[in-house]
Formats: sequence, structure tokens, C-alpha cells
Amino acid sequence: MTNPTASKVLDRVLVLEMVRVTESAAIAASKLVGRGDEKAADAAAVEAMREAFDELEIDGTVVIGEGERDEAPMLYIGEKVGGAQGTGPKIDIALDPLEGTTITAKAGPNALAVLACAEEGNLLNAPDVYMDKLAVGPGYPDGIIDLAKTPTENVKAVAAAKGVEPCDIIVCVLDRPRHAELIAELRGLGCGVVLIGDGDVAGVIAVTNEDTTIDMYMGSGGAPEGVLAAAALRCVGGQFNGRLLFRNDDERARARKWGIEDLNKIYTRDELAKGDCIFAATGVTDGSLLAGVKRRKDGTMTTESVVMRASSGTVRWVRGEHRKPR
Repeated sequence: MTNPTASKVLDRVLVLEMVRVTESAAIAASKLVGRGDEKAADAAAVEAMREAFDELEIDGTVVIGEGERDEAPMLYIGEKVGGAQGTGPKIDIALDPLEGTTITAKAGPNALAVLACAEEGNLLNAPDVYMDKLAVGPGYPDGIIDLAKTPTENVKAVAAAKGVEPCDIIVCVLDRPRHAELIAELRGLGCGVVLIGDGDVAGVIAVTNEDTTIDMYMGSGGAPEGVLAAAALRCVGGQFNGRLLFRNDDERARARKWGIEDLNKIYTRDELAKGDCIFAATGVTDGSLLAGVKRRKDGTMTTESVVMRASSGTVRWVRGEHRKPR
């Protein structure tokens, strides 16, 4: 039976097509794992992802990308992608062809090729600035987290809803000097703090998986990654708050350029990613979420991906084998 809430624009065929796009980017980036060249790895992923998009029969627009047109050679905000411009379904796309450029250059864990897509107008068209983020997994009352409250207040609220003490809550935080006070506050409550070097999309998604034991995600990181994470949480449950952070007047001007009027607004998950949406990710290096690209002696490559859809609540884990053409 057809799901009456499913999008007519986001045909189910697109679910696996989006995996092919992230697979292409991951394979291209994997050739540069451990080579110490962040820019080359990112460029390889960007080019491969763009080429894969252009094979799809969609009229796509990048709303979260590699920066603005004058700053990025490919997949910039506002760029049109897809092989059916003007005729195919209109789809907004948020993407990070290589989430974890430093990770890839150093052969560290949790590098991903990531994207999310939704019907036109359903993903926040955010500038490439920082975002303060707060996330919790599924199963809690709506509104359990609130960026307007302190980290202590949020931890206590989640602990009470979970039926444990605040010291039993585990929080994932990006390991950056700017988070020193946050980490000290959390440890002062007795919380366990899981520090990650990069890759905060995987960090946010970790709150949805009980096997990680992570209850919450806190701290600031890239706004593009925030929209991607919100799309994933919309597919599988969990709550997310995000607030854009601006370091100077130039960044504020860029936000207004993309239609953002309230610069202090706290966005909920469903304000960042509305309606039906698809989230897809493929591992570049091994991580807590996905295995990385592997190469065999015969030239075959294997990939591991996850793809989710909001309207159905379906999560698919996809293992691909990519053989050289005969």
C-alpha cells in the first residue's frame, strides 16, 4: 500500500540513486586517505559527486554546499545539478562531499560522503557559517532540549526523562578549544564526555544509536553539517536545535543574502529539514557509523552506506561491491 504522506517528488527510486552519489564521492576521496592533502581529497569528492548528480533525472538545486559561487569551483550554494533541468522533479540538496577532510588526510576515523535532499523549499538555505548545536535521540517528550537553556539545564532535563542521574548522561562534543568551558561544565555534573576530532554529522547521528551509549550532542560546528544532521534525525527520530553563529558583519550579510532575517533564531529539527526527505552517507574511512572504502587485490572495491527516508521511517544499510568494467 502506498504511504499517503510520501512525497510524489521524492520517488522511492531516488533513495538508492542518492546512495550511488555518496558512493562515488567516497570512492574518489578514498584514493587520498592518509596522503596529507586535504584540498585534493575534497576536490576529488566534489568532482565525483557532481558528475554522479548529473546522471540523475532531477532538477536539483544545491542549498547547502561548498560555499558561495565565488568561493567554490563546484557544488556551490545555488548551483543547479541533475540531468533534467527544467523538466525533472525540483529537489533541494544539502551536501558535504567529504565530511572530514582533515580526517581523510590523516587516515583518521569517521570520514563520510554525505547528502540530504527534499522537495524544493524544504531545507534551510543557510550560509556557510558556524552553528551552535544540541541533539538528543528518539523517545523523549517534544521540547526536552532547548538551546535557550544552559547545558546543565538540558542535561538535567534529559536525565529526568530517562530516569537517571545527570552523571549517567553521556555527551558527544567536538574536541576544540572553544568548547573548554562546555566540557568543564559537563564534567562538573559528572557526565561522560566523548570527544571527537572531526565529523560532527556522525557525532549527532550517534545519539540515535543505543549501541554508542551517547545520549546527547552539544557544541558548535559547521551550519551545513547541522542541516544534514537534522535531515537524518527527521528520518529516524530524535530532536535537534540549531542557532547560526556569526563572527563578523560579512557573515551576517551573507545570511541576509540567503533570506535569513532573524539572526538569533533557534531552529528546531523540522525548521531545518521539512517534509519528506532522504539522507544518505557512505563511509570513506572506518568509523562508528560506517566502514570505509576497501580495495581488494583483484581491484574490487567495497563500500558501506546508510540511506534513510522520512516519510517511511526506513533505514537501509547498503554494502556495495564495485568491480572494474571488463
